[in-house]
Amino acid sequence: MLTRVVCPRSPHVAIAARQRLLHVTARLRTDSPTKFTNILAGTNVPATQVRTVTSEGVHLEDGRIIRGPCLFLEGKAFLWNVPQQQTEKVWEGWKEEHFEVFEVTIPKPELLLFGTGRRLVLPPPSIRQHLNKIGLQVDFMDTRNACSTYNLLAEEGRRVAAALLPPNAHHWKQD
Repeated sequence: MLTRVVCPRSPHVAIAARQRLLHVTARLRTDSPTKFTNILAGTNVPATQVRTVTSEGVHLEDGRIIRGPCLFLEGKAFLWNVPQQQTEKVWEGWKEEHFEVFEVTIPKPELLLFGTGRRLVLPPPSIRQHLNKIGLQVDFMDTRNACSTYNLLAEEGRRVAAALLPPNAHHWKQD
């Protein structure tokens, strides 16, 4: 049974539940939206941050939308030329050459987050072995979770990279 207790000297409300008081702060009513500030971050804010992932693609904080495969490396976003995605056979046509950028990157990222699209699709052993051979620790997950994890680790100042396949198959046209 819950009872509502109003503290006369404070705008706060306490709720008593079975002899245990829970403190609830009164809601702040304002016309302007709340802007969250990362109090742990220093002055160096990561250059590439993801706002959301939709069927359109990956929406960045700066307003850009990346509709096709991309890489986040050293705080920058790059378009990534990879084999065309198919829902059932995501890894068909992938070769070691698609990961050459990580062979020449110095310093190597501590962790590569690989977003495989709308859902997690684990790569064949040959791809995992190649990535391990070039010195990368890789976590495979769906693209939405890869973006979320990337934001968190980048804000912490970690040397993290992301290789992202869009939720819906879309490819860049080469001219």
